[in-house]
Amino acid sequence: MDTRATLSNRLADVRGRIAAACARAGRAPAGVTLVAVTKTVSAGVAGLLPELGITDLGESRPQELWKKAEAVPAAQWHLIGHLQRNKLDRTVPLVALVHSVDSDRVLDALAAFGNTRGAPVRVLLEVNCSREAAKGGFSPEAVPGVGDRAVSLPGVELCGLMTMAAYSDDPGAARPTFAELRRLRDDLRARTGLPLPELSMGMSGDFEVAVEEGATLVRIGSTLFEGL
Repeated sequence: MDTRATLSNRLADVRGRIAAACARAGRAPAGVTLVAVTKTVSAGVAGLLPELGITDLGESRPQELWKKAEAVPAAQWHLIGHLQRNKLDRTVPLVALVHSVDSDRVLDALAAFGNTRGAPVRVLLEVNCSREAAKGGFSPEAVPGVGDRAVSLPGVELCGLMTMAAYSDDPGAARPTFAELRRLRDDLRARTGLPLPELSMGMSGDFEVAVEEGATLVRIGSTLFEGL
């Protein structure tokens, strides 16, 4: 089977699994966006995705995003990895959403960029709900204060929150992490009055649980691209 056919079949399977998770949670599948994370594949493989109906693509490393955004202009790009401030000017104009605002310094730099260009940068706050020392992001306890700061910065548009669950062979182990992010978003929504529509959570090993817990953006890589 060729790469396009394999990818088409895998996309159909993932869409079906998202739809089933939505049904279990009483949600509409249209409320969940599949972000295909292309960090392990070539620009050529990434370029097949818009032809197959997937236009939301994600990258962890700015340099890879630069390369693939040029090769796949039909895509809407998401930065899901850490953004160094010295790569901000080249990266932000290429992305629809920065998922990984993981420090006050990055938040302030993005706000300054948004002010300079005259249009706010759409962002998510990355929250370390699994409380792993090796992971970046704000602590859950810091979210109310950081949310207040973000609201006060006209150069950014705060759209919601993002997290990554701890690795486990049991997808259900991620449920408390995802449920906590949803509660944090709901509390911040009440606190700020902002709609905060986005919850970016769930990857290849646990995206169905994330959908059941309210994810609006699921970041899928290996399930789609392994071996391609």
